[in-house]
Amino acid sequence: MKFVQDDGGRAAAGFKGKTDDCVTRAIAIATGLPYAQVYGLVNEASAKERPRKGQSRSSARTGVFKPTYKRILSDMGWTFTPTMGIGTGCKVHLVDGELPMGRLIVSVSKHLTCVIDGVIHDTHNPERTIDTCEPDYGQALKPGQWRNVNGVWTTRRRCVYGYWSKA
Repeated sequence: MKFVQDDGGRAAAGFKGKTDDCVTRAIAIATGLPYAQVYGLVNEASAKERPRKGQSRSSARTGVFKPTYKRILSDMGWTFTPTMGIGTGCKVHLVDGELPMGRLIVSVSKHLTCVIDGVIHDTHNPERTIDTCEPDYGQALKPGQWRNVNGVWTTRRRCVYGYWSKA
């Protein structure tokens, strides 16, 4: 997929330093709302959380628990479309042509990212490509596999668990 480096307006809003703000950033980019406004919205929603034993509340800067960002996005009129279920295996990957066009907030392992019309907008490219090799027993090749003298190679891509979109 094409990638555009985008901090969602974080630097322009005067925020500095390294942070784990993927939820805040993805919402700001996808909605077009100012980063500072989304930052405040996330922290407001986090203040309503019941702290878990031994854990702090969510934070726009250091990470947001899933129930909190689900509530925020639902309240903003966004709808979640799951692309994977328990035991189904990965059906949709963070690659060209597997996600619909439009403004999406995409859920991948331990990260939310924004994809706009097939282009990733984030501070780093979350797309993963890993090549693995297994012994070749003459088995039929699956999509994304090839053979060489070392065995059967498989290209694995980052799995999409689902995405948020606005109707």
